[in-house]
Amino acid sequence: MRLTSSFKTLLCAELLALLVSACGGGGGGSSGSGSAAGTNGSTSTSSGPSVANTSPLSQTLAANAVRVTVDSGVSDVPNMPFVSLTICAPGTTQCQTIDHVLVDTGSWGVRLFASQLPASMRLPQQQDASGHLVAECMQFFDGYTWGPVKLADLQIAGEKAASLPIQVIDPNYATLPAACANFGAARNTPAALQANGILGIGVFKNDCGANCVQQALAGTYYGCNGATCTSIPLAEALQVANPVPYFATDNNGSLLSLPAVSGGAQSVSGQLIFGIGTQTNNTLGGAQVIGVSPSNGTFTTVQNGVAYSRSILDSGSTGLFFQTSALPVCASPNDSYYCPVSTEQLSAMIQGVNGTTSAVTFSVGNATTIAQTYSGDSALPLLAGPAFVTSSIFDWGLPFFYGRNVYAAIEQQPTPGGMGPYVAY
Repeated sequence: MRLTSSFKTLLCAELLALLVSACGGGGGGSSGSGSAAGTNGSTSTSSGPSVANTSPLSQTLAANAVRVTVDSGVSDVPNMPFVSLTICAPGTTQCQTIDHVLVDTGSWGVRLFASQLPASMRLPQQQDASGHLVAECMQFFDGYTWGPVKLADLQIAGEKAASLPIQVIDPNYATLPAACANFGAARNTPAALQANGILGIGVFKNDCGANCVQQALAGTYYGCNGATCTSIPLAEALQVANPVPYFATDNNGSLLSLPAVSGGAQSVSGQLIFGIGTQTNNTLGGAQVIGVSPSNGTFTTVQNGVAYSRSILDSGSTGLFFQTSALPVCASPNDSYYCPVSTEQLSAMIQGVNGTTSAVTFSVGNATTIAQTYSGDSALPLLAGPAFVTSSIFDWGLPFFYGRNVYAAIEQQPTPGGMGPYVAY
């Protein structure tokens, strides 16, 4: 997931960029036996967004769906999809609803701020088999979140995950390990993260998987005794978890549906629907199933003759982020983005690990012009840039999602499109 600071100040302040996909690209070490689904060798063509939508859609929501809004949010950052969810102390009616939680298909696990929870809410802290109180340093591409792992009942739409391990982000918890601080900027407040939390609903069940089971990895999970925290291995069942596979029903994946946007829109409204092929509102239909790596959740994008082998579909990213010499970068301090003279119509080929290929067309606008023309708009489908990605990454951020139904099938979960992990659209 990639975020930027207030886009309204693009012309007068340097943009901060945050990529919140976990380092390494995925935690699904447990998914080695999971096979990617889909029809080998199939090909499709997918067009980019074109129809304007400047007001929330009128929607009747099913029990397995929750409204998603792209609006000014916490910090006036564009292209951030938000939902509200409810957290309760396990087995009680002591609950708190939290709004403007970022929907992130590029990570897995629920992360909320201690400051968003009432002081009276007592969430039990996770403990490992040795009785250590568990805390986590969640590594992002340019920063980290730190805090204890606690258990909570999560309610979203009509779905519930009981005693789910979540990260409660708290900069004042214990003593921050030096290995965690080495990962860049602290994202331990809503202003720094630019959201009130993260709902990570990507293709894996847990945020570190087998890698953290096999050994203690510095900068990941910690066992704490008072103020002192020591790196520990941690069983997958105890790790921060994607809530979807822990729902009683509609638990094999999710579907994010947003309207198309042309140029810009002040806000848009869509739906996050749980389950794939479990209800009439989440059928795959003609969606192309793109198999992803069972170890890191990536696929390949080929664009302008360059193969980006670590590509992702990431609703938490505010633009399309990839490195190319074919597009001019905006002048400093706006060099997180591209600034072509006029809007460029581009194409790419997405290649799944299952052999499925899908031709995609997309557009890249001049970020400086966009900031001037669509000042105050929250949905901006033409944003793209090179910020904070390596030459192997193509980050299909939220602009890709406008005008599409985008699915994320969870590892080792059966669906009508085959066994996860895969993405589809």
